[in-house]
This record gives sequence, structure tokens and C-alpha cells, in this order.
Amino acid sequence: MSAKRRVTVGIDLGGTNLRIAAFDPHWQRLAYVNLPTRVSEGPHAVVQDITRAIGRVLEQCGPDQELFGIGIGAPGPLELPSGKFHRPPNLPGFDGFLLKDAMESSLHTPVIVECDANAAGLAEWKSGVGKEMPGDSMCMLTLGTGVGAGIILERKIWHGMNGMGGEGGHVPVVENGIPCGCGGRGCIEQYASATAICRAAKHAAARGNAPGIAKLIARRIQDKSEFTARDLAGLAREGDETARRIFADAGKYLGMTLAMLVNVLNLPLYVIGGGVVSGWDLFAPRMFEELRSLSYIYGLTEPQPDQPFTPGKTYVVPAATGPDAGLLGAAMLPYLAAGLL
Repeated sequence: MSAKRRVTVGIDLGGTNLRIAAFDPHWQRLAYVNLPTRVSEGPHAVVQDITRAIGRVLEQCGPDQELFGIGIGAPGPLELPSGKFHRPPNLPGFDGFLLKDAMESSLHTPVIVECDANAAGLAEWKSGVGKEMPGDSMCMLTLGTGVGAGIILERKIWHGMNGMGGEGGHVPVVENGIPCGCGGRGCIEQYASATAICRAAKHAAARGNAPGIAKLIARRIQDKSEFTARDLAGLAREGDETARRIFADAGKYLGMTLAMLVNVLNLPLYVIGGGVVSGWDLFAPRMFEELRSLSYIYGLTEPQPDQPFTPGKTYVVPAATGPDAGLLGAAMLPYLAAGLL
């Protein structure tokens, strides 16, 4: 009788989408479910969806699989390890909700809860850029519905005193700027996330000075599909000046945030992930310009172009794990907890 193959389940709980996948011990994805996050229905409805989706992915894996563990990455701020939400900007109505307790009550099995950006950072460190540029510490910024930051320090996820460390998406970059869901104003999340980039594009179209963007948005409405940052990147590469400016502005604010992180943390590696990375060639030049201007630490440690990884240098690079980073990192959590990663 053959031994059963070990499987872990990773869950990426986003403000827009809920993604669940099963992985084997070599981090190959075996099964996958993608659902809209029913935020308006409340946290218990979302937990119900997660429970059903886990059943579906395990069924897809077949009878010869053994569940090793379940990990979930969720937007912060999160109190850890309890997974208690504290006014999460991208999950309205979840304030005070105990995610770990609710999940374990529904599934009748242990669940590890982690901040989604930390989960993505873990995956990038173990299976992405961290393999190409080996080191014990790194920081990852994820640009999606919001902006998250995952920090690995000396081979451990940095949680702060109660799990709320690394909320890099709420670094203020504009005084009295756009109101943020966290209660502050001018946070980087309001200027460099995929949501913010699409909002800036829609505002430009509404003002009547961006006909190319307006035409593309109208086409998406007619197709009943979503207008995305990737759409805007395509338009920018075709030469649309407004689209190019929007990405350049996002790069400026990212550079400001990175300058703060580099000056404070002095880590060897900073990784940019999430959907906005499809426009790396559009925002990176301005990002590096701002970073060089504002961070004297980066100026002292900037590597030469195309220089192989060299200790003592500061690298800022796009993520390598792609859209599965949060899922993969969540699936890695049981291995990390067991000391097997």
C-alpha cells in the first residue's frame, strides 16, 4: 500500500478575491479555487466560503492525499497569533473578528493565521528572489487592492510586539492627502496600489483630458469586464501620456516609501510584488530616481547595473513568484511552524 502524499492548503483572503489552493511538498500547486470575497455579507459568510472551498480543493487532490496543515494570509492590521482584526481598511465589517477561532470551529482542525504580506514575503524569500539573492533578511511590498509589507529578519517573520509590525501600506507620503480606510490620510496605499492607480485613471477620464483611458474604460464596461492596472500599463506602453504619468506618480511615492524603509531597516533586499508589477518598466525609473534622492543609505550601497548579488549592497527588484505568492506563503506556514522550512 503506497504512502499518502502530504498536502498543505493555503488561503489568500483579499478584499476583492478569495483564493484557495493545495500544494505538494515541492510547492507544486495541485488544486485551486477562486471566489469573490463576500465582504458585504460579513465575516461568517466568508469563513463559510473558505470552508467549502477547502473541501473542494482537497476533493480535487484525490484520495491519496494527507492534509499536513492549513495556513491563511489575511489583510492587516491583525493581532497574532489569534488572527483578530483591528479595523482592516480592505475588509469593512471585520473589526474585532477572531479569524483563527472561526476557521478552526468551522474546519475542526488547526489553522495558522498570518498577515497576507508576510505570507507573500515568506514565499518570495524561500521560492522566489530570495533563492536567487540569498540572505537572512528582506522586505516585500505587495501592490494589490491595498499595499502590504512583509518583513523577514534573521530568517524569521517580523511581527512586532503583537503581530501588527510591517504595516508599510500606511506610511503617509502626502500631507493631508487622500483619506485612507485606516483612518489616516495620504498613505502610500492611496497612491501606489492597483486600486489607487485605477482610481487615478478613472478620475482623469472623468475630467475629460484622457480620451484614451476613457475609451478603454468604456470598452471594459461594454464587455462587462473589470478595468485593471494591467490595462492601463498596456495603454501607457502604447504612448498614452496620462497613463504614463499615473505610473510615474506611483513610482514617485513608492520611491519615497522605499527610502524610509532602506534608511530604517538597511536590509539587503526589497521586493515589489502584486498586480502593479506588470507595469515595472513604467514606474521603476521614477521610483529609483526618488529613492536615490531621498535615501543616502541607498546611495552608499546601490549595486551596479546587472551586478551579481553582492553582500553589502541594497537590491530593489520585482517579485519572482507572481500572483501565487500569497497563496504559496500561506501554504508554507504549517512547515514554518513545524520547523521544517
